[in-house]
Amino acid sequence: MSRPRGRRQCRYGPAGRSGRRPDEGSAAIEAAILVPALLTFILLAIAAGRIQTAGSTVEAAARAAARTASITREPGGIDTAARAAADRVLRQDGVSCQVLGIDLERRVLETPAGPVATMVATVTCEISLRDVLVPGMPGTKALRGEFTSVVDRYRGQ
Repeated sequence: MSRPRGRRQCRYGPAGRSGRRPDEGSAAIEAAILVPALLTFILLAIAAGRIQTAGSTVEAAARAAARTASITREPGGIDTAARAAADRVLRQDGVSCQVLGIDLERRVLETPAGPVATMVATVTCEISLRDVLVPGMPGTKALRGEFTSVVDRYRGQ
C-alpha cells in the first residue's frame, strides 16, 4: 500500500511544526513538586531515627543508674551515684535533657531460694525537638527508660 504524497499533517498543531512537543517542560514541573515532598520524607525519617537513638540512650542511662544503685555500698550514696551514672551516659551520647528525672525504688523479689532485693531505676528525659529535628522547631518529646537490677548480695564482703 502506498502512502499519499504531499504535506504531512501534524497532530500537534503549530507547535509540532516548530519541533516542540506540548509536554515539554513538564519534567521541571514534576521535579518542583516531587523534590520538596521527597526531602520532607527524608528529613522525617532522619528525625525519627534521632528520636529513637535518644530513646535508646535514655534506656541505657536507666540501666547504668540501676546497676550503679545495686552495687553501691553506702546506702546514703545510692541516689548520688545513680544520678552520676545516668548523667554520664546521657552526656557521653550527647543527649541534653531539658527536664531530667531519676527515680529509684527498692523492691523485693520472692524466689524459691528466698527473697532477692532489686533496684528499679526509672529515667525520664524531656528533649527539645529543635535539638533533634530542625533548629528552631518548637516542642518537646518525653522519653522514658526503666531497668531492674538485682542487688549484689556479696557487695559488702
